Amino acid sequence: MSEQHSPRRPYHTPLTGSWWLKHRYYRFYMLREATVLPLLFFCGCLIAGLYSLQQGESSWLNWLSFMAQSWVIALNALTLAASLFHAKTFFELFPRVMPLLPAPLMIAGQWLGTVAVAALLLLLLGGVL
Repeated sequence: MSEQHSPRRPYHTPLTGSWWLKHRYYRFYMLREATVLPLLFFCGCLIAGLYSLQQGESSWLNWLSFMAQSWVIALNALTLAASLFHAKTFFELFPRVMPLLPAPLMIAGQWLGTVAVAALLLLLLGGVL
């Protein structure tokens, strides 16, 4: 039996470049996905810091003076805010995907784990605690 191909083609809805502006949910989704942009800057700063540490004392001191600039501190604060926003939305979505416990309990547990790991890292790395 031979296959016959239909001359009809499936309809594909055309998407414009501003499709995500049409609905509040899509705008929120794009904002959540955009949280990776400040994180890229932060990762680049860390990699540059490791490289400058390898290059010697003068390179390290130059990196430290770069990191002390007000616009770099502002971008790192934006990165922290974006990461916390991303964590908040992830923690709120997780109980919907894997409902093991009541949602408020799961969300509180995830935040507690985040704070515990941050405190442990600050303690181990000689931070403020």
